[in-house]
Amino acid sequence: MKGNKFQFKQFTVWQDKCAMKVGTDGTLLGAWVDISGAEKILDIGTGTGLIALMLAQRSSQQYGTFIDAVEIDKDSFLQAKENVERSPWSNRIKIFNYSIQEYTKICQKRYDLIVSNPPFFENAYKAANQARNVARHTDFLSQTDLLKTAIKLLSATGKLAVIYPVEPAINFQEKAEDLGLFCQRKLYVKHNQEIPVKRILLELSKQQLPLQENILTIKNKQDIYTPEFISLIQDFYLKY
Repeated sequence: MKGNKFQFKQFTVWQDKCAMKVGTDGTLLGAWVDISGAEKILDIGTGTGLIALMLAQRSSQQYGTFIDAVEIDKDSFLQAKENVERSPWSNRIKIFNYSIQEYTKICQKRYDLIVSNPPFFENAYKAANQARNVARHTDFLSQTDLLKTAIKLLSATGKLAVIYPVEPAINFQEKAEDLGLFCQRKLYVKHNQEIPVKRILLELSKQQLPLQENILTIKNKQDIYTPEFISLIQDFYLKY
């Protein structure tokens, strides 16, 4: 990252107007989620547009894949729109300045894939920056709202993919099952071999399928990126 932008291999993310910058969570989710056969994709809380752009790059060989991205914060919406317009896939990504609750009321589409790097802080101290609070706290996007949105907007075989810290991930999976969404893929993420799991990526659908579970360690004992992590992100990060 240099200054106010993050340069990837095939696109650039400008982030000077956004409260939440490019981070490992979004990059992991954008690289990991299964996009096979997904023609209609929705990115909830797109921020800089990072995940939408990653999925556009990954689906560039899939004919007819289109991505809608929703962002409640006006400045982040404008930034994501600019990032998309500067990318090679501006004809396949549309950015909407709505809350997901508002968008759900007017949306007539059914999506093959919904992705979200959602806020997860509940009842926690809030910063003076309101845009950062919206991006990080669940006041404007609770787990229940996200799940109800997915149930309404997913196709019969569609999938919802999210990333959470461990405890919110466990809570999310339990709430999802109560509402009729079932986890079919799960990735446990450790920063290195010496510390516990810090993030869990979940992929859920309305169908009950056998669960696939894996562990990803980002760095080894020498503080070097592992081959597994490099394999996941090498199409995006410049030095791999």
